[in-house]
Amino acid sequence: MTETIITNETLYEILRREKTREELQILEKTFFQDIQKYLYEKTNILKTQKEKSSIFSRETEKTSKQIDNVKRLLKEIYERREAKIIQMAIYTSRTNANIELTALLPEELEFYNTILNQLKNSRDLILNSLMNNQKPEPKSIKRDNNGLKPVRFTSYIPSFVDQDSNTYGPYEPEDIASLPERVSNLLIEQEKAKSL
Repeated sequence: MTETIITNETLYEILRREKTREELQILEKTFFQDIQKYLYEKTNILKTQKEKSSIFSRETEKTSKQIDNVKRLLKEIYERREAKIIQMAIYTSRTNANIELTALLPEELEFYNTILNQLKNSRDLILNSLMNNQKPEPKSIKRDNNGLKPVRFTSYIPSFVDQDSNTYGPYEPEDIASLPERVSNLLIEQEKAKSL
């Protein structure tokens, strides 16, 4: 696979295809890494430009706008793809159909599987229990070996440092993250997140 050349034009074209086509569009498997590399390089260029000039030069302004535009386009592309992936997971959980997953990037495949598993567990817990004339019984939250507890944020949370000096965030509403159990519980108590 080749590296994606990151320009405003290529990102606009990717976004246009995601907007106008129902199915998830195929991207280079390194798309996220290519974006990260581009932003890293542009940020370093901007830093160098600021160091060389005491005033906000035309070049500095141009580089800053390029970075802002790429971030805005990336966010829109991500959110379009995110919505499609969630719909794919809903469809699969309802029908048990085998669907084509080749358009998913590696990071998206992990997201898809997480959502699909959660949907299947909820369906089994609630709907199937009721259909079998049983009371839905909450299952204990599954935690990984690191003692993390997944939550969905209900409000914006800026970056924060926990008592062990680990930095988390920032998080937007509807973001999902696995955090240490004590951190997750505190956020849930403060009604800033919900348990998954």
